Amino acid sequence: MTFYKPVFRHPELPKNKLGYTSAEYEGTISTLCAGCGHDSISTAIVQACFELDIEPHKVAKLSGIGCSSKTPAYFLSNSHGFNSVHGRMPAVATGANLANKDLLYIGVSGDGDSASIGMGQFVHVIRKNLNMVYICMNNGVYGLTKGQDSATADVGSISKAGSVNPYPPIDLASLAIELGASFVAQSFSGDKDQLNPLLKAAINHPGFAFLNIVSPCVTFNNNPGSTKSYQFVREHAACTGRTDYVPVMDTITKSYAEGELTSIELHDGSVLQFHKLDNDWNPEDRLSAIAALKKAEAKQEVLTGLLYINRNPKELHQILNTSDTPLNRLNEGALCPGNDILRDINEGFR
Repeated sequence: MTFYKPVFRHPELPKNKLGYTSAEYEGTISTLCAGCGHDSISTAIVQACFELDIEPHKVAKLSGIGCSSKTPAYFLSNSHGFNSVHGRMPAVATGANLANKDLLYIGVSGDGDSASIGMGQFVHVIRKNLNMVYICMNNGVYGLTKGQDSATADVGSISKAGSVNPYPPIDLASLAIELGASFVAQSFSGDKDQLNPLLKAAINHPGFAFLNIVSPCVTFNNNPGSTKSYQFVREHAACTGRTDYVPVMDTITKSYAEGELTSIELHDGSVLQFHKLDNDWNPEDRLSAIAALKKAEAKQEVLTGLLYINRNPKELHQILNTSDTPLNRLNEGALCPGNDILRDINEGFR
């Protein structure tokens, strides 16, 4: 059976500065299970790109293999897309970024794709600080192969089949901070009010931005005993603070009470406002962020919100000192230094 997405939209849908409605940012009909948290994340990406007035054709969306990696088909149909080999999305994103750094790169992965077969790639893309948004749709289960525990399943979590996971989980957010990621946030797919500003901030961050989003699998990991189920996450979510995203065009003020609110100015002039719960919380302190995650883990809480940010990251092109002009636009004259220079180079190796 084939399903087609209706093309009719309300004629008075709001338009952004580009004159586009949200329809220009949508994708095809989702084939994921009804109620899958991944669909909520796709919707949040559509909303964030629409509200940020991003040209869809200036976005490259990449993924690996798994339920999560199907989602790029469900948002931004008018953008570039590549579905890579299992766990190899970061390498493809790195190559594409080096060829054309002017695109916005959104990488979508899952806990199997990132924390198991793709762990090596995950580690190295952070180390290189590739300028991209890396989203891990984390449900703690291999849904596509029908319910095995993944490497992010919490110890003691009970699967749908009744087995108890004996292994401790890999905490991707903590790992990303320890490896030097310059933007790390954590959220819940069912909390669109928090997810939207975090996505906007990640998109505007000039470096590697990692979002670990708990996204319950309604079919294979939404049962009593699972720590990635809707019920468990809603009962155990603890927010680091109230987050909001202030668009660039708005007037920015910094009138806030000391100890209650931290304003973080991003490189493009946009600002994340962070309402602290604890007076000693500092989102620019890597050790503090890791400690907060560990404390939450000990209390069986899911800590959400902006966890860590480095306002002065050095992304991959700066590290490699590449050309200001994207490599895919360099012509023959720019690429060929000429016979005399080539002759000198060759002489240098003799």
